[in-house]
Amino acid sequence: MTTQTVIDELQRRFPNEPEYIQAVHEVLASIEDVYNQHPEFERVNLIERLCIPDRIVSFRVNWVDDQGRVQTNMGYRIQHNNAIGPYKGGMRFHASVCPSILKFLAFEQTFKNALTTLPMGGAKGGSDFSPRGKSNAEIMRFCQALMLELWRHVGPDTDVPAGDIGVGGREVAYMYGMYKKLARENTGTFTGKGVEFGGSLIRPEATGYGNIYFLMNMLQSRGITDLQGQTVCISGSGNVATYTAEKVLQLRGKVITMSDSDGYIYDPDGIDREKLDYIFELKNVYRGRIREYAEKYGCKYVAGGRPWHEKCTIALPSATQNELNGDDARALVANGVIAVSEGANMPSTPEAVKVFQTAKILYAPGKAANAGGVSVSGLEMTQNAMHLSWSKDEVDAKLREIMGNIHAQCVRYGTQPDGYVDYVKGANIAAFMKVAKAMMAQGVL
Repeated sequence: MTTQTVIDELQRRFPNEPEYIQAVHEVLASIEDVYNQHPEFERVNLIERLCIPDRIVSFRVNWVDDQGRVQTNMGYRIQHNNAIGPYKGGMRFHASVCPSILKFLAFEQTFKNALTTLPMGGAKGGSDFSPRGKSNAEIMRFCQALMLELWRHVGPDTDVPAGDIGVGGREVAYMYGMYKKLARENTGTFTGKGVEFGGSLIRPEATGYGNIYFLMNMLQSRGITDLQGQTVCISGSGNVATYTAEKVLQLRGKVITMSDSDGYIYDPDGIDREKLDYIFELKNVYRGRIREYAEKYGCKYVAGGRPWHEKCTIALPSATQNELNGDDARALVANGVIAVSEGANMPSTPEAVKVFQTAKILYAPGKAANAGGVSVSGLEMTQNAMHLSWSKDEVDAKLREIMGNIHAQCVRYGTQPDGYVDYVKGANIAAFMKVAKAMMAQGVL
């Protein structure tokens, strides 16, 4: 197998799916040598079977807005691979949602879930519906309309969705309520549920906390045991970003930036606990914009910008795919960044990743660093299946252990002859070998 041969064929078959091709290319470039050491993989065309989803479900969603008008959106579920467990992955509600983005996310999810060591396959879904500017009643009606089709394709031992961009606890609850009514069962078919009806403690915090736990494992290899004295740039202001900031503050780091799709704030005095509480309220209660923070606290706001040219020692991209490009990466390195750990899915472009690795900084790809969310989702599935709930401390301890194990796998497979750890290669090889062995054992399906 050669990476370019596979990519050329995928591009021929799926010519308008750049995000999907980018994600596949990044993985195949890392695993090519290992794959070619196993001729039994090539004999059963394993690489092509692993790259192409098991199933793609797409459907129209009709819903009624508050003015009584019928609106139409598209709904999708990409069930990528279930060799090691039920399909598992979030639902994304955003105007940018399309098959290419969901295929890349489902492909990444397959590898991310394999790294957790929990029995979960990979999937992703969503709609080009945007909750922004919609009333609660409109969001409820949309979620219920979506589930009229989606409920047939999910289930506790089949496919377990969760949240993603645009889908928080409110949206999960609406979708789960409709699923429960249609399927006539009350099972752990969704994760990210409210704690009152089967949700796990610290699920909202899990992706952000897990990213920092992974970051600390990396930093400890350089003798750094907390974040005191570290200046941290974070992008985003949703669950991932805000709980990432919360954990940074707990470890005595200084957060200076956060953002949303309109722009970013730069607060040289640092976003302390009080200011972070304001962001939580602004985003989660009032659905406001990050510029309102700048108006309240009198700091810099850059409309349409990204925070990567501000001086920092640690960068935590936690917004969306391809938000950090080669120029941004060069600016971060020039400004003295020592570590980049991804809270979002594939937020760094291939050029940016190359810049980080050439500079030999600590760089953690999203499939490893942001696996905390799906890890706690897996723990929620376990709690639902056992009809019990664990305490916050129990879940947090399990999350720390899982992120430590993911880091150890990356080090095992990614350590280079000069001692530098290529976390991209390590994560990809560790995950690939687990999924590949499961597929080989189960035959050609």
